[in-house]
Amino acid sequence: MYDYAWLILALPAAAVLINLFFGKRMGDRAVAIMASAAIALSFVVTATMFYGELGLEPEQRHITVKLWEWITIGDFQVAAAMLLDPLSITIAMMVTGVATLIHIYSIGYMAGDERYRRFFLFMNFFVLAMLVLVFSDNFAMMFVGWEGVGLASYLLIGFWFDRRDDKYGYYADAGKKAFLVNRVGDFGFIVAMLLIWSALGTLNFEAVNAAAEHGALALMAANVICLLLLLAASGKSAQIPLYVWLPDAMAGPTPVSALIHAATMVTAGIFMVARTHSIWHEAVNVSLLAAWIGGLTAFFAATLAIVQVDLKKILAYSTISQLGYMMMGVGVGAYGAAIFLLLAHAFYKALLFLAAGSVMHATEGELDIRKMGGLRHKMPSTWRTFMIGAAALAGIPPLAGFFAKDSVFLGTLQTHIILYILALITAVLTGIYSFRALFVAFHGQPRDKELYDHAHESPSVMTTPLWILAFLAIFGGLMNLPQLLTLEKWLEPAIGAHVEPGRTVELVALTLSVLVAGIGFIIAYGKYLNDEPWTQRLADRFAFLQPALAHAWYLDDFYYNYIVVPLKRSSGWLATVIDQQIIDGAVNGIAHVTGRLGDGLRKAENGAIPTYALSILIGAVLLIAFFLLNI
Repeated sequence: MYDYAWLILALPAAAVLINLFFGKRMGDRAVAIMASAAIALSFVVTATMFYGELGLEPEQRHITVKLWEWITIGDFQVAAAMLLDPLSITIAMMVTGVATLIHIYSIGYMAGDERYRRFFLFMNFFVLAMLVLVFSDNFAMMFVGWEGVGLASYLLIGFWFDRRDDKYGYYADAGKKAFLVNRVGDFGFIVAMLLIWSALGTLNFEAVNAAAEHGALALMAANVICLLLLLAASGKSAQIPLYVWLPDAMAGPTPVSALIHAATMVTAGIFMVARTHSIWHEAVNVSLLAAWIGGLTAFFAATLAIVQVDLKKILAYSTISQLGYMMMGVGVGAYGAAIFLLLAHAFYKALLFLAAGSVMHATEGELDIRKMGGLRHKMPSTWRTFMIGAAALAGIPPLAGFFAKDSVFLGTLQTHIILYILALITAVLTGIYSFRALFVAFHGQPRDKELYDHAHESPSVMTTPLWILAFLAIFGGLMNLPQLLTLEKWLEPAIGAHVEPGRTVELVALTLSVLVAGIGFIIAYGKYLNDEPWTQRLADRFAFLQPALAHAWYLDDFYYNYIVVPLKRSSGWLATVIDQQIIDGAVNGIAHVTGRLGDGLRKAENGAIPTYALSILIGAVLLIAFFLLNI
């Protein structure tokens, strides 16, 4: 069975190559079907591997499939190999499963686009890179996938590179911003790899984790390595202070937002931390720092989501907030809970993004919720599925988001009470902005009559994936119930033992989770459906924060004024003074002197015999003088 694991990577790779070389001959429809089928078949093969591992004992669920020898330079040897364990197979099933639904949705969403075939080429390439990242058995191979998803993200965010609007500016700039901010984090990944090789002489994940567990890694080295890996994870998973690229990434097509910026690429940093859990166990202080970064990211992004009027940007800041929860989970050592949230979030956030795309499809690209209202009458399927996604995001029981977030909260409650309180406050904000988006866009009276009159339900090729994702958002939480699979137990061979909480602590966490979700719903209902006076008084108390929230806590302004502008000025100075005056001046000066010497010598070559005779005489005299002086 495992001899066929290479097909998981080969199928999307084949789709990329066929589209690249034969796409024009095949036509748009054939390309879209082939691209979707390749990812679907990859999902089937991954599910087969999952079924195979279920029949093994926990200690046997570490299977390495060597593809070929990749790098051999002296003692430095790295193989291209796939690590099949509960963590990689579970994440890969999510990636391929959600990606299949998004590919099918894209057949209808992207219909008529002039770059239709290119879109599916980039999407297949992204899935391939993500699978390389997930299945890699060493840091070097993971880095290939890590950079691959970064490149694919750049290509897909700036897919409509020739467009410009007031929300995102030039779409190409949004792609460049994502690419450059992620390069900051990638620097940390590269240096961390070098330090790991220097300290342990291997880049293999299982060997590195085993060495860390047996104390072969010095405490200082573990701390520095984890700080660098935290930098890498902060870039890819949009944590403070490197989260600024993700809101602008909404310039890409909506299926891109659903796949890359909700379900897959942004979770790569969380996956990487879970994969290297043994090092983080040694670096306790850095793990605590990661937890605080996650908690603060979750809170600040939630405050920004509350004031957004662009439907996709509400979901973008929501994604950052949920990623903060995941980082907080791995920071406190609740790796299984963080992965559970990662999976559940992929279901309901992909659903919400695709539902937002359905709204765009029905309203000719409109995303301003202030112009909407009453759309539930025009788009019943989109409304119902969006409602399910919003409830799951808010943590309403018994949907997947409730169980997943409660697992992270429970892990945090057992270790850091202040972080837990911060998480609860953030959960209230999550409920407010989730239902605000639902109530303002789909309920009430139409605010733009023309937009409302032209609105319509999307075709079934788009709504069917919504219902499948809605089903997963409803029942996905069951995969962690003790009576069923128990996801955290299933992941133990890859991420370490799961500590069962006490019944009292668990009951307290469940009760508070239900309470904060209910508070968020009540506030949103009172404010955006009933316009209750008390909600306005509550809003007035926090009105002083409006300027800061409207400017995203001024972080983008800070980066622009103190990083972008100085870099532009310094690069301008380097271009004019160093490049043009010093470097070009030196090159041009040498050329000028050489030219003048050439002109002087050229005058001596005049074809006159007396001149040549005089030259010979002068040369002879100089030679004689030289020898006489050296006697």
